Amino acid sequence: MDARQDERRREVRARLLKRALLILGAALGVAAPAAQASDLTGRLLVTLAPAARPNSAHAAASAVLARAHARLDSPVLDQLGLFTVRPAPGGSLRALARNLRSDRTVAHVEVERRFTPRANPGDPALTTQEGATGSPPNTPVEWWAYRENFPAAWDVTTGAGALIGVIDTGIDASHPEFAGRIKATVDQDSDTNDPGHDDAGHGTHVASLACADGGNGIGLAGAAYGCSLIIERSDLSDFSVAQSIVDATNRGALAINMSFGTDGSRPAARGIVDAIDYAFKRGVVMVAAAADDPVEEQGDPSNVLQPTGTGPDIAKGKGLDVTAANFQDNRASFAGRGTQISLAAYGTFQAADGGGPRGIFGAFPGNLTTLETGSLATGDPPCNCRAVFGGDSRYAYVGGTSMAAPQVTAVAAMVRHLNPDLSAADVIELMKRTARRPAGAGWNGELGWGILDAGAAVAGALAEDRHAPVSRLTSTHRLVRGRVTLRLRGSDPAPPAVASSGIARFEVWRSVDGHRARKLLTTTRHTIRVRAKHHVRYGFYSVAVDHAGNRERAPGRADARFTP
Repeated sequence: MDARQDERRREVRARLLKRALLILGAALGVAAPAAQASDLTGRLLVTLAPAARPNSAHAAASAVLARAHARLDSPVLDQLGLFTVRPAPGGSLRALARNLRSDRTVAHVEVERRFTPRANPGDPALTTQEGATGSPPNTPVEWWAYRENFPAAWDVTTGAGALIGVIDTGIDASHPEFAGRIKATVDQDSDTNDPGHDDAGHGTHVASLACADGGNGIGLAGAAYGCSLIIERSDLSDFSVAQSIVDATNRGALAINMSFGTDGSRPAARGIVDAIDYAFKRGVVMVAAAADDPVEEQGDPSNVLQPTGTGPDIAKGKGLDVTAANFQDNRASFAGRGTQISLAAYGTFQAADGGGPRGIFGAFPGNLTTLETGSLATGDPPCNCRAVFGGDSRYAYVGGTSMAAPQVTAVAAMVRHLNPDLSAADVIELMKRTARRPAGAGWNGELGWGILDAGAAVAGALAEDRHAPVSRLTSTHRLVRGRVTLRLRGSDPAPPAVASSGIARFEVWRSVDGHRARKLLTTTRHTIRVRAKHHVRYGFYSVAVDHAGNRERAPGRADARFTP
């Protein structure tokens, strides 16, 4: 497909989507968004005020529904006080929104949207057959793993024990690439109950890039090929995504992949922001795919994880917004850019002459998928992406930021599992700091902080001693020439694979006659003698500080208490 054909396809897609949204908006009694805006669900997303739900949000939600004459259209997400509603028969969405906003127990009322999966929007490599032309000699099918230094990471960990949440269109749970890899499948789509199925194909492909089984003699090895998966099959509505984030967090996910988004024409729903905060505070590293258009507004959840203007600040952000790089280490022509970008990973081959692989190789459902049939509603053509590999047709080449994101998610999960002392913010900064920068030092608007370097990220995690040392002080309790002898012992434990920095010094704290303890001295010695007096009540304890700057918490009571 040449550039002119691609442009025509975009125009047709925009007209069809605009027409559908205008019809939907008129039917709901709300203003329709602009062309290419996110889809609407016909529901309102309601967040209760915290004061209104001291014990349970369910009772408060029932009271709100009764006052507003509304119908509950989802479960009540108790942790966020979040639920969706529809008008009673004959009622309008606009009038219902007005009534709900006048209720003092309601904090937020928003028109609910539906996210769209990130996918390559017409890159020619998706519709051409793979051939040697355009592919350098000795380029393997899984070339991205070598370019992102995964073998170095795999020397340390294959991801065993790392739990990854994938919020997407589902998964083909019967695919051999996921044998023994799926810990839980949850259907967060209110219209279905089949979490182990994937009509679209998108979720299966994304999950395989994160966690496809390695060493099984077939197909590919995922980025964290020993990991486990929590599959949250979502209809990509605001409520479903928020519920999926909370559920994956509660099930123990170390990182969550979100290869979908909006166009950013509306602010992120409060429920999405609250769900992201919920996961972030619990140490979950969230990763979102940037837009599959060369725009600077990535939409949410990307722009919540890395808000506008924060990309260049390595310490800012509640997650990672991932754009797509190509084989030439440039930003892919279809991928998002700008100050909402955190870093990049490979999302396409995209040779200048149109040759090479059609996308990134991954697992695909055995059933016919909507990626293959295309969509008249969105203007997406059939992907022509299914591939036979080793005699098995359950594979495909698909490109996009959606394929870049799970590579980053997998590394984030491996890092969190290797070094559980790292917070989500620590991992986010580490991933940025260790990214490879083809364009030189620092951040830029094309690739953010650079292209994912799995080996460097894992090595960085092993060098990050964030575990506080421990110590114990003992005393002879006897005065000798006006002094008492104190002995200090300590250790600097760390997770098994992490290098301990070792104890740098001890602080000795003393209380006198029950008064507040004060620091007496700092020493590197293990035996010291300090002045003391008869008939004075003393309390001594130690605080160890390691070479990484981690400081032991003061004990609740003195290690040694005595009166000479």
